[in-house]
This record gives sequence, structure tokens and C-alpha cells, in this order.
Amino acid sequence: MKIWTSEHTFNHPWEAIAQATWKKYPNPMNAAILGTDVLERRVVDGILHTHRLVSSIWGLPRWLQNVIGPANTFYASEHSTVNPETKNMTLKTRNVTFRKYISVDEFVCYEPHPESYDKTVMRQEAVISVEGVPFSDYVEDLICDTIMVNANKGRQAIEWVIGNIKSEIREFKELPQNKSEEL
Repeated sequence: MKIWTSEHTFNHPWEAIAQATWKKYPNPMNAAILGTDVLERRVVDGILHTHRLVSSIWGLPRWLQNVIGPANTFYASEHSTVNPETKNMTLKTRNVTFRKYISVDEFVCYEPHPESYDKTVMRQEAVISVEGVPFSDYVEDLICDTIMVNANKGRQAIEWVIGNIKSEIREFKELPQNKSEEL
């Protein structure tokens, strides 16, 4: 079993990061994520609960696919909560495909920076376990390295989304206020 952790500070307020997280996929930084589908969404006591199915391409080595089976698309189940009152957003993701052999459980938490309201702290952890296949330590290391690379792409994607939102706001502000201004 391997445990990977990371912490990152965004120079954006929590509200912006929470909104950008929903719009993160698809993005040009990580083409491996094919899409996300909302399976369930509800609000309980002011907290938004969402269950999504994430579709992706893992790019497993051919020899590993020969052992555990081929797959073009991999699926993961993501459960998230957003509490606007406490400004806390958590995402818990678990792979569904090949769960018998490969277990990847990821936890991500977004909270306001304790010293600066204009910043957001993201804490991320992944627990990787591979069983029943040859070279399981090697495969765990391979998956851990991939998670590290993809985590960086995910942070870039959030910045990309925020940049797009800011651009849309600027464009909206530049629109004529009424028809007479267009003439």
C-alpha cells in the first residue's frame, strides 16, 4: 500500500475554487478524464451532497491489462459535500473498475486559508493498494507517480477555469448596456 499526500494554496477565495472545481472537466491539461456524470444531488441541512461517476483512461501497461483484463474506459465513484456556511468542500473518490486488483481511494478538501481570506488551501490524499498481480509494488509506484502528475494538472485546470470565468465576466461587462449603445 502507498499513501500519497499533497497540500497546495490557491491565490483565490474559497467560493471561486469551489465553483471552478465543478467546471474542471473536461480541460486541455488532462485529456485522460473523459467526463463526469451526476448520479445524485441533494441538499441536506444546507449542505450540498453530490454523487458523480467519473470516466477516464488510465493507460495501464499492456502486460498488466493481460493479467487483470483489458479496459478502454475506467470508472470511479465520487462523493462530495459542499458546506457554504463553514466554507468546506470535500471530495472522496474511489475507483470502480478493477477494484478487485487495484484500489485507489482519494480524498480532497478545500478550505479557506487560515491566515488569508483571499486564498484557499487544498489538501489531497490518495491511498493506493494493488493485490493479486505480479510486481504489485511497482504498479503501486506507477499509479502513485501518475496521481502526482495528474494532481498538478488538476491544479492547473482549476486556474484555467478561473481564468475562463474572469474572461467571461470581462466580456459581459464590455457588452453594450442597451440597444441604443449598439447604434
